[in-house]
Amino acid sequence: MHTNDTTQRNRWWLVIAAGLAVFMAQADVTVVHVALPTIEADFGIGTTLTQWIILGYVLPMVALSLPAGRWLDQMGQRQAFLGSVAGFALASIAVGLAPNIGTLIAARVIQGAFGAALFAILPVLVTTAVLPQARGRGMSIFMTLGPLGAISGPALGGLLIDSLGWSWIFYLNVPVSALVITIAATQLSPGPAPKLPGRAWLAETAVLSGAGVAILLALSLTAEHGAAWLAVTLVALPLLVLWRRQPGSTQVLQAVRAPGMLGLHIALLVEMTAVMAVQFLIPFYLQRESGLSASSVGLTVLAFPAGVMLFGLLGGALADRWGARPVAIAGAVGVTAGIVLLVPLNAGWGPLDFAWRLAIAGVGAGLFAGQNQNMAMSRAPRHLMATIGATTSLVRQLGIALGPALATVVWRMSGDDTAGMSLALVMATVLAAVSVLALVRVTRQHRTAHAQASTTSPDPDQTPGGTAAADTRELVTTAR
Repeated sequence: MHTNDTTQRNRWWLVIAAGLAVFMAQADVTVVHVALPTIEADFGIGTTLTQWIILGYVLPMVALSLPAGRWLDQMGQRQAFLGSVAGFALASIAVGLAPNIGTLIAARVIQGAFGAALFAILPVLVTTAVLPQARGRGMSIFMTLGPLGAISGPALGGLLIDSLGWSWIFYLNVPVSALVITIAATQLSPGPAPKLPGRAWLAETAVLSGAGVAILLALSLTAEHGAAWLAVTLVALPLLVLWRRQPGSTQVLQAVRAPGMLGLHIALLVEMTAVMAVQFLIPFYLQRESGLSASSVGLTVLAFPAGVMLFGLLGGALADRWGARPVAIAGAVGVTAGIVLLVPLNAGWGPLDFAWRLAIAGVGAGLFAGQNQNMAMSRAPRHLMATIGATTSLVRQLGIALGPALATVVWRMSGDDTAGMSLALVMATVLAAVSVLALVRVTRQHRTAHAQASTTSPDPDQTPGGTAAADTRELVTTAR
């Protein structure tokens, strides 16, 4: 990606703009949930069709992540960011004005496509907006506002629907987008003119869309009808093989094969899967076994996002002082410990017993998310930063879909009772532990590579500023 701006100062307004954009895009994943019954009644449709209001948004996020990242790497930051935000806003207006369900779903697909571009460009924007010495704080702000958007979506949607109608949950994106565009236009300098995608790009998009539909459909059917439906994922295999033979896959594989990058992606996938499995299971237990009301369940599970928000920001400050890697590892350990403490599912536990355990997992997730992303973006080759932004977004979305599906399979295969829930939490614990091992492996690989390259330079992820030395070396290499 053409960065255009050589960062000589911390542009915190640009970080705020990126944070507002990710808040908006993540809120649109969950805000629509509370509107589905109203939309269903207004259009007189069935639930099977209604679910495509959600799937229509999520599918492009999965299918377009990689092609969008590669395309954005050929553009300047200003054009990529402003175009993505403007397109997202216009699609949001189209959703709100939709006269029928077909038009609404089509507009949601377009909205999701621009959302995929946003999720690819935003980590790049944050990485280059601040000096390396402040990158931990910058990425923690960005990675904290994303979950905050997802959490606040349903509450915000409920207020807007009751007062103004369901269309306004989408119209609200317009003033937010206008503010983001205003900030970004003053902070980013013009870059190369954007190039329209070619036939090869469109073919790659079609292949990955088919694979994405197969994977999401398999996970959805598995959650409802059992493990046998995982076989639907086999449809995606020949499509992925076909994608691997296309020229566009070379750039993606080059980016992921950068030193330590695969381990960071594995850690992100298994940690997100584990967290989403816990967030899916615990509300079921609290309602079915503990007999708590929906409002009590909601207050109890808020302990997790509270931990994410508070320690996500603290994690950034710690990373800028001691390095991103130890903070990310501490976060992965925290997630694992929190889930381990939940495994017994003691019948005598009250809401507070669940809340403090969820808070520990949330603290770990807050420390992990920003600094795992920080390390991934810092290791990305300069010309492939948007591609890495896209691959991490894709892995995150897959974890969000995979967590509930795997938890449901384990739970139901074990008898659909409390013992089955505990076994599903054991599965989540194992996945969270794998994230720790993956990060430790990244540490060993990085130290070995660094020792071979130089015996005098400090380890970039262990020094204040996180990756300043690595950035300097990469800029010199790029200049050559």
